[in-house]
Amino acid sequence: MSGIPVKAEVVAKYWECLRSGMPIVESARVAGVSKTQGYVIRHQSFGMPPRVVAPTAAGRGRYLTSDEREDIAGYLSAGKGPREIGRILNRNASTISRESRREGAVGPSGWYRAGPAQRDAVELAKRPKLSKIVRSPQLAAEVQRRLKKKHSPEQISARLRVDFPDDDRMRISHEAIYQSIYVQSRGGLRRELGKCLRTGRTIRHQHRHSDQRRARNEMVSITERPAEVQDRAVPGHWEGDLIVGAYSRSAIGTLVERTTRWTMLLHLPVDHSALEVQQAIRKQVANLPFFLRKSLTWDQGVEMSNHLQIARENDLRIYFCDPHSPWQRGTNENTNGLLRQYFPKGTNLSIHTLADLAAVTAELNGRPRKVLNWKTPAEAFQQLVSAGPIRPGVATTD
Repeated sequence: MSGIPVKAEVVAKYWECLRSGMPIVESARVAGVSKTQGYVIRHQSFGMPPRVVAPTAAGRGRYLTSDEREDIAGYLSAGKGPREIGRILNRNASTISRESRREGAVGPSGWYRAGPAQRDAVELAKRPKLSKIVRSPQLAAEVQRRLKKKHSPEQISARLRVDFPDDDRMRISHEAIYQSIYVQSRGGLRRELGKCLRTGRTIRHQHRHSDQRRARNEMVSITERPAEVQDRAVPGHWEGDLIVGAYSRSAIGTLVERTTRWTMLLHLPVDHSALEVQQAIRKQVANLPFFLRKSLTWDQGVEMSNHLQIARENDLRIYFCDPHSPWQRGTNENTNGLLRQYFPKGTNLSIHTLADLAAVTAELNGRPRKVLNWKTPAEAFQQLVSAGPIRPGVATTD
């Protein structure tokens, strides 16, 4: 299959569809190729779309010709500047300026010479072109050394400028490093070094940008949460999240009361869909006194798609954290870390029964906490329940 040539316009159409966010199968259908041929197209370019070059102005080529270089040499010797020459030749002034400073084109006398400039341009235009990292063994060795130390390409690119401030040969962009790893025709680095990157990939994935956002009807931001929640002055405010098992196929829900650190676990033996989470929260909150049902803070996961129903059923105000901001649920994050002692990462969490979760909850709530003056969450929570609703002006748990 990989030996069957595909027309350039078909390849271009296929990548155009992918860049627009269209699914792989649909992109292949629109471009007129099979799903397998689409895979071959992506594989042959190592997951990178072909570079699109903007069209040049009508009537002239993209590159300077030998005749134009002769004209530039004559105009420069006559004392004309880049802007004036650019207007005469219908070229950008910056193009003329760069050409006049071309390395190897300026002789000992300091004058621009058209012949050497043309030879240099022809040499540079040859393809395939060796990348900078191939031409510089010292640069390649330095990049490889830092990749093995788990530095990202962006970190390497920036740090080389710091460590070699006066050596232009030790300059390389992070994109050039990525291409040296993923595009073997560019050469320079072994593809196995991709395993040193954070993703560990040895083939580059296409990034699709879509304007679609997870719908959260009437979602209330954490910024609108009242001050009483932040300072833990009033009990009954909760934080929630999921701890997820191997391959995200199983999960256990967690609910933590901010004042006492009392923890409840949500049993999700089937899956962690929005409906399952809704039902599990309802079962746990039903056991709480009414005055301890004030608010719940969660992240923007799809498991909370039914948040309006959850709020209505349990008489809770629900607030959502900002994306990628786990510290906004610090109490819950700390609790989830403790729970990983019982439910390690990469394991199947669906095997744990209700009795297992009850035993873990009892043990966790029985741990003395420094933040509670060495009371246990169970003792602090029981004190709240026994005291009943907090009246204005009455102090809460330490």
